[in-house]
Amino acid sequence: MPLLIMTPATDFSLTAADLSVLGPLAEHRILIVPQVAALLGVSERTAVRRLKRLDDAGLVLHRQIFAGAPHAARITSPGLRAVGSELKAPSVNLNEYRHDVGVAWLWLAARAGSFGELTGMTSDRRMQAVDAAAVSAGGRAQWGVGVGMFGYHGTPQHHYPDLLLELASGHRAAVELELTSKSVRRMSRIMLAYASDARIDQVLYLVGNQRIAQRVTESARRAGIGDRVHVQLLAPDGIEGAALGGARVPPRAAGHALQPQGAER
Repeated sequence: MPLLIMTPATDFSLTAADLSVLGPLAEHRILIVPQVAALLGVSERTAVRRLKRLDDAGLVLHRQIFAGAPHAARITSPGLRAVGSELKAPSVNLNEYRHDVGVAWLWLAARAGSFGELTGMTSDRRMQAVDAAAVSAGGRAQWGVGVGMFGYHGTPQHHYPDLLLELASGHRAAVELELTSKSVRRMSRIMLAYASDARIDQVLYLVGNQRIAQRVTESARRAGIGDRVHVQLLAPDGIEGAALGGARVPPRAAGHALQPQGAER
């Protein structure tokens, strides 16, 4: 018998499939229809029906953001409350659309085992929210990688990877989707931050072109962590559903890149 949860706000019965969509949507800014279909193991038509049901209940917003692109969904405040999430409802930054779609594909790939066996995975959205709450309460950031600078309010600035993976080997790997080139100065700060953070064992950069790959590689070398930073070039067609094609990371290549030195392959 399917799981049914009555949400107080809408008196709407949530099934296990509904929760399987709302849970990941709480962790990401958006998911596009092909990603929801992959998540549930159903056709895109079935995924659309599921999203329309949740949209009608006010738990998600299901819209086409760009003409010709797949419809996308983002969770609402009632949707977050329905799954007991303390995160705030996400907003859509059109300039980050490709990146958000790409990170969701990487999350799905990691969930499917493309990066090896995992014991945990945390999105940048959750990391930033947890740290913001801790700092506002007078505590310290738990997740961010310090970049050695202070913000406008005198608090230390942090960098957050797109995903942080807890590998079964006991190591931690940061995953970065780099579709546009950062300045040399900014990239250098990030690499120095990773170099000084003993919590991160490896960093995997998936990059949009050869120029970005060279900048990442050179910055890592100058920071003295060239052996800890792995760079892979995305396929020319990019990320599916974002005018860059599906971030289809070759499973073997991705898993190989994240093998800790000296570990069994």
